[in-house]
Amino acid sequence: MKFEKPAGNNPIDQMKVVGQPRDRIDGPLKTTGTAHYAYEWHDKAPNPAYGYVVGSAIAKGRITALHTEAAENAPGVLAVVTADNAGPLDKGERNAATLLGGPEIEHYHQAIALVVAETFEQARAAAALVEAEYQCEPGDYDLAAKKPSVTEPPEDTPDKTTGDMEAAFAAAAVKLDVTYTTPDQSHMAMEPHASMALWEGESVTVWTSNQMINWGRTDLAKTLGLEPEKVRLISPYIGGGFGGKLFLRSDALLAALGARAANRPVKVMLARPTIPNNTTHRPATVQHIRIGTDPAGRITAIGHESWSGNLPGGTPETAVAQTDLFYAGANRHTGVRLATLNLPEGNAMRAPGDASGQMALEIAIDEIAEKAGVDPVEFRILNDTQVDPAHPERFFSRRQLIACLRTGAEKFGWQQRHATPGQVRDGRWLVGMGMAAGLRNNIVAPSGARIHLQPDGRVVVETDMTDIGTGSYTIIAQTAAEMLGLPLEKVEVRLGDSTFPVSAGSGGQWGANTSTAGVYAACVKLREAIAAKLGFDPDTAEFTNETIHAQGRSAKLAEAAADGPLTAEDKIEFGDLAKTFQQSTFAGHFAEVGVDIATGEIRVRRMLAVCAAGRILNPKTARSQVIGAMTMGLGAALMEELAVDTRRGFFVNHDMATYEVPVHADIPQQEVIFLDDTDPVSSPMKAKGVGELGLCGVSAAIANAVYNATGVRVRDYPITLDKFIDALPDVV
Repeated sequence: MKFEKPAGNNPIDQMKVVGQPRDRIDGPLKTTGTAHYAYEWHDKAPNPAYGYVVGSAIAKGRITALHTEAAENAPGVLAVVTADNAGPLDKGERNAATLLGGPEIEHYHQAIALVVAETFEQARAAAALVEAEYQCEPGDYDLAAKKPSVTEPPEDTPDKTTGDMEAAFAAAAVKLDVTYTTPDQSHMAMEPHASMALWEGESVTVWTSNQMINWGRTDLAKTLGLEPEKVRLISPYIGGGFGGKLFLRSDALLAALGARAANRPVKVMLARPTIPNNTTHRPATVQHIRIGTDPAGRITAIGHESWSGNLPGGTPETAVAQTDLFYAGANRHTGVRLATLNLPEGNAMRAPGDASGQMALEIAIDEIAEKAGVDPVEFRILNDTQVDPAHPERFFSRRQLIACLRTGAEKFGWQQRHATPGQVRDGRWLVGMGMAAGLRNNIVAPSGARIHLQPDGRVVVETDMTDIGTGSYTIIAQTAAEMLGLPLEKVEVRLGDSTFPVSAGSGGQWGANTSTAGVYAACVKLREAIAAKLGFDPDTAEFTNETIHAQGRSAKLAEAAADGPLTAEDKIEFGDLAKTFQQSTFAGHFAEVGVDIATGEIRVRRMLAVCAAGRILNPKTARSQVIGAMTMGLGAALMEELAVDTRRGFFVNHDMATYEVPVHADIPQQEVIFLDDTDPVSSPMKAKGVGELGLCGVSAAIANAVYNATGVRVRDYPITLDKFIDALPDVV
């Protein structure tokens, strides 16, 4: 199905099932332990062996000798896989680093060997016997030290300039010229990266934890030198990904190599301390922001440049993307700079680019609003735009940022905020309110599905879409139920298998909208097939109560499958609407914090998110997405940071004991409001996405609240007490 013009009325608009707050249909499986995660497919490959990864002890250099004899002779060991004996290996298109290193070492904890044994304990013990000798080479591990020498944009990420930003900034009545920093961060998903592989002849099946099945399949095939049809990936349940499982990682490759070497199924799970250095992370940024306004607070100049680092061949953190679209202003400049660092690979983490960029931009907007003497909410409203500022001919398909801000301000009690910082006390606590806006673009991609109508009237949906805890099973079932006039209980959804039609996958906030649009397309074909089978006009037929109706007669859907299952397959393909309309989602985030006057301890007291994100397919699962994102934003604001050893080139706090994330005691009152925002330009579903939007701007809202509470502005995330305790007001 081609989607080339805005959607008209269609069966989804009935919203009998779609748009309703239905429980997740996979919930009972997960709460009873019967949902199989990557490491748990015990019945599919009996008698598996276990692999344990040996990681490099240096960040840059080469292996001069790798001694595996002791490990090979250890009890229970079946094989030791290294780059020397693994056979020819290519590199996936989406990998910056080689997944099995040697002799060259590209980053700390790069996998250099896999020890395969009868039990996990035997594999772990034998892995400790592998000894590597290295020749170390000097590396670059400090972004701040490398930044001054990096002045040119990457070839594929040119600067964007509109008007004369330099002249307009120089002439501005009110100016802000500041630098912000955000740290390296880790995904820290609850489920570690894990895979199990089984070879049958020249074909391999890998049960894994991967958000993008087709990406993983094609990159694993390329790495192993196989045709894609020789590789099958299965990943129906994922215990959190946040972008860290978008791409092929070492656990999947090493499980396949280990299974081939041991000639039996092999399970590989990355130990928690290995994950931050062995997989990917959100890269640190240094961001320089300049904003100029007229005396009334209207933006006349805005400039945003960001520096980040990565391995050779890696990509920059595109932290300036939202600044191209967020606010009006005739004179603009944005650009990213990429430093070559020898730290582990940096790549997508929830709301990549936007999360880091809005952590800085939305503090800067707060600062310039104060300089201009304008309330932060009103400043954002004053500088709203309904068109792409650099391309005024491109209107936003829907832009309800002002409604998000107005609604949030009213519901949160913004009028009670004291504009002068440090004025509100509650016993030992200084209390402040802060807010920020959020923006995340609506990204679309082709997505396919296959639908089977069974003789008993049930419908089975198959697509390689994944569910990373977001509710994909439920919204896909809701889509099929709405389109075919079925109760939700009559729809079975099968996900995460590369033998199913290729979907858009889970990531970038595109998953819900595009995967359900793909199911919509397949359902349209199935409706046509049912009508043809039963002699109805598909253009006038209605599907309700498990029945097709038209021209004064009706028939049960099951009758169309009386001779056997009726199957339809299609995919959604998007035309050029994105060239005509800018498609984005918007949010207003509000936070109240208390800061201990003596210790500097920060406690977030309450949070509110108001989101305009297209049709909300399931308010219950969408709310879960947003409150989860708000929690991540709290973590990023106050505690999350991968500490870099700039001498040895690794992340020191590479486990959950020392990498701090929010816990239940940190989570305040959280409220989410969804505005009616149905967008026919987006897809036949008229939906967008909300999982990333819930994070965009959250950290800045908390930072702005800390400033309002204390009068101390911190521009270096995370906002830990050591960065402002000396500047707190004297105890009265």
